[in-house]
Amino acid sequence: MAVYTTIDDAEAYFQVKTYTGTGSSHAITLDGDTDMQPDFTWIKARGATTDHVLYDAVRGVTKSLHSNTNDAEDTQADGLTAFGTDGFTVGADSKSNATSGTFVAWNWKAGTTSGIAGSPSITPTSYSFNATSGCSIIAYDGTGSAATLPHGLGVAPKAIFVKRLDAANDWLVYHEKLGATKFLLLEHNSAESTSSTAWNDTAPTSTLFSIGDRNEVNNSSGNYIAYCFAEKKGYSKFEGYTGNGSADGAFNYTGFRPAYVMFKRTDDAESWIMTDDKRDPFNPTIAYLLANRDNAGTTGVDIDFCANGFKITTTSQNEASADYVYFAFAHSPFVNSNGVPTNAR
Repeated sequence: MAVYTTIDDAEAYFQVKTYTGTGSSHAITLDGDTDMQPDFTWIKARGATTDHVLYDAVRGVTKSLHSNTNDAEDTQADGLTAFGTDGFTVGADSKSNATSGTFVAWNWKAGTTSGIAGSPSITPTSYSFNATSGCSIIAYDGTGSAATLPHGLGVAPKAIFVKRLDAANDWLVYHEKLGATKFLLLEHNSAESTSSTAWNDTAPTSTLFSIGDRNEVNNSSGNYIAYCFAEKKGYSKFEGYTGNGSADGAFNYTGFRPAYVMFKRTDDAESWIMTDDKRDPFNPTIAYLLANRDNAGTTGVDIDFCANGFKITTTSQNEASADYVYFAFAHSPFVNSNGVPTNAR
């Protein structure tokens, strides 16, 4: 019997949540049928020019990073103050809970905090991983020399985001489509760069990922966080495509109905586009935010979220002969483990 997916309920591991701010302590409950305690939450004000704020359970609540800057980690006492069994709580900080402000939060579950496999050259200071959904959060101290780290996912991750916590260094991004000789910068719109000192020219394995000696990933006095994602059939996809310059653009098969897709052109300077099915519950999906900018949300990227992938229906994110990568997570698998197909939007 064909295995369509091992994750029938995608919302047990990833959820998009929109909410309105109150300006005071506010418990946000996620919407899925299965309670999900997030371990990594990325929040952006939809209607205001303000930083993205990223929190995770490994670094601890109130410890904030910004995808649109290279700033060191800061403490927001009134930021995200708790991860709950079915959501999270935010305080009065305007980046996550301005009075009457509109917000979106993207949430991932990890949760396993012991027993990580592998024999790395750097032992993490702390971690949380979920081998079922392919998500891990790894905190570590740098050595200044090429090294390996465990990720806990059981298969090689296809996407890795690394940020130095104690200094203003760039976010480095690995994507399997580009390979281990290249990287992207999350807080910039720049094209891909080539360097052996990012990932040590070594692709991740089923237990370890490699880093070189760049300050952004491995300074001898640096503290770091890495977010690693492995591809899971019917739940997540990390791939790429070449644009055709047409409003009848590329169809990208994912094997699931997307809840979230982030795109980046890799051969030229273009921003990171973030789309999801909660800000736009009907096709075409036109609302977007920029991961590398503090801009308020806007519209104009036309994408159809289909039962088994997504289709670009504009020349934006589909420029002729341009190369793109994407990062996608499911609302529901195209066909569940019992062979039942999902509903289209």
